[in-house]
Amino acid sequence: MKTIMTVDDSASVRQMVAFTLKNAGYSVIEASDGKDALSKIGAKVDMVITDLNMPNMDGISLIKALRAMPACKFIPIIMLTTESQAGRKQEGKDAGATGWIVKPFKPEQLLSVVQKVLR
Repeated sequence: MKTIMTVDDSASVRQMVAFTLKNAGYSVIEASDGKDALSKIGAKVDMVITDLNMPNMDGISLIKALRAMPACKFIPIIMLTTESQAGRKQEGKDAGATGWIVKPFKPEQLLSVVQKVLR
């Protein structure tokens, strides 16, 4: 079973993402911001879905921190955010993001991205 970490300061967004992923057969670890995510990343996470704007450590900083860790160098990292402008997308890509989903999202849209990158 693949394990996906969802990082978002909104509990309702985390719940929706976790519910969608668990229903599709994934194991889910929830984190409330970048710092929380780094403290929980530990063992084996196959993919990270992170918000961009969060307190303590934002999504871009989290992606850079994850990419600096040997275990997370190549895992897919998807940004899930209300930001849709090209500049922010480029910033995410430069930091090492694999893909981008704009909120609000449809569960099937989330799953199709997850399935695409978790082959």
